[in-house]
Amino acid sequence: MMRFIIILLLTTPLLSSQNPSAIKISQAVEIGGIQQWISIKGTNRSNPVLLFLHGGPGNSAMGYADSFTNELQEHFVVVQWDQRESGTTEKLNVSDEPLSVALMEDDAIEMISYLRSRFSQDKIFLMGHSWGGFLGLRVAARHPELLKAYLAISPMVNQLESERLSLAWMIDKAKNQSNEQALMELALVNIPFQNGDQLYYHRSWLAKLMGNKFPSQDFVETWAKKWLPLFNEASAVNFFEFAPVIKCPIYFFVGKLDYQTHFKLTEAYYTALEAKEKRLFLFENTGHNLTAKEPEKLQQIIVSEILTKSNN
Repeated sequence: MMRFIIILLLTTPLLSSQNPSAIKISQAVEIGGIQQWISIKGTNRSNPVLLFLHGGPGNSAMGYADSFTNELQEHFVVVQWDQRESGTTEKLNVSDEPLSVALMEDDAIEMISYLRSRFSQDKIFLMGHSWGGFLGLRVAARHPELLKAYLAISPMVNQLESERLSLAWMIDKAKNQSNEQALMELALVNIPFQNGDQLYYHRSWLAKLMGNKFPSQDFVETWAKKWLPLFNEASAVNFFEFAPVIKCPIYFFVGKLDYQTHFKLTEAYYTALEAKEKRLFLFENTGHNLTAKEPEKLQQIIVSEILTKSNN
């Protein structure tokens, strides 16, 4: 009873009196046997649905999603989703099953089916970033019939190889700078990561060597206790082998400074991929966090290049 009351309190519909076609609502829906939190925003509920898969795993985008979807909300019904064990979904209920790629993929497929039914749309647009990019690729490969198109932003396409490439790049850069601390800590890193310390050394030096900030070691170690096994399971998937063909339109958004999900691997996968329709959009001065760094350009491309084509 108490959980039901909490869900009711957290459900916050807001329909515009000036625009009765608009939709703005946050609510819990049952997906995968638990309550999972979504936010739906759009100026016209009849527009195509676009579901965003956040990264991490575990990194809810709910708090900043408007910054990279404000323009999209004029053209789509944009759905944000706190995945299992993330954001408000975690507050509502813990997962009653061990986290796995298969479980998260099943949740995503069930969420897509829910949205198709709710908005009476045969297919929807799917967009994923980083871990979400990986999850979306799985869905696109296995269930292309559910999607109008898949938009992959900085996706994990062969993450074990990506980590090796970025580690080699960092070691070379540290040697050139005679950075003994970096070399000492990077020497402790194994691929795949065996613990939170190794992940922290890798990611923190990647950030520092590129002039960026990175969360504390305590934060990373806490994250790793829950998420590292799932991350390593996902990292072991090589999409060059797992999905050489994808039978729905697919679009890649890649920062040329992305060494976290290495841009060279994503470019190589794009080149090798057989798809009904594919296109690669490169962002020359951007790294991994493309949604934060160039949200205007990202949205402009989606509306003018992808949505327009899908309507023709």
